[in-house]
Amino acid sequence: MDQNKLHEFLNRKVDEYNQPSFINNDPVCIPHQFTKKQDIEIAGLFAALFAWGNRTTIINKSKELMQMMDNAPHDFCINHSDIHLKKLVGFKHRTFNATDLLYFVEFLKFHYSKNESLETAFTKWSSKKDFTIETALNGFYHYFFSLEDAPPRTHKHIASPQKNSTCKRLNMYLRWMVRNDNKGVDFGIWKKISPSQLICPIDLHVARVAKRFGFVSRNQTDWLAALELTTHLKKLDKNDPVKYDFALFGLGAIEHY
Repeated sequence: MDQNKLHEFLNRKVDEYNQPSFINNDPVCIPHQFTKKQDIEIAGLFAALFAWGNRTTIINKSKELMQMMDNAPHDFCINHSDIHLKKLVGFKHRTFNATDLLYFVEFLKFHYSKNESLETAFTKWSSKKDFTIETALNGFYHYFFSLEDAPPRTHKHIASPQKNSTCKRLNMYLRWMVRNDNKGVDFGIWKKISPSQLICPIDLHVARVAKRFGFVSRNQTDWLAALELTTHLKKLDKNDPVKYDFALFGLGAIEHY
């Protein structure tokens, strides 16, 4: 497929998946249950971080957690008592357990007690002049684990470029929060990060399709592969390269292209 035809093909696939019908069967449906900005941020963070494995299970476990938080995650994190926290003790999703969850709630209470939005947890470490969100992701990692009682086991649930992780789930979360194309899927509620700075989420499905199109040459699916993929996507749309996540994910995970 020549480059012009490939560009047209991927644009068609973006249009096919980047619409409200995509929401119900994707983890992004969890933050879409809310209208309050802080609830969207918190629900989105958990849904994104739970996003490995079967999508139905991811959605169900995310809904279960939101119900444990009385479907008001921001109010729960800010105003919880010890009695409220006891409700969380039995929660588990794959390797994410109550120890991890209780620390997440502690961090969110700490952050929101001083900040209106979770956006600053990323942007206070970065600048709009940054070429990518790499500095923001590394800064968030260190900030998240800055509380003195951070459990060592919880570190595996927050990825960072400095560890050469793809940061797939955080990149997906940032796509949800930052992109604003009025198509109804992504929220676009964060304004201090530019869509052009985003890095395309990459997992094995996306990597397989990206290699087929010549967008990735690395054998290892890591941070450098995510950068390589995004560099190619910027040739298609320098201002909004990560919109092609819809196409690559749809082709790889749904169509098994």
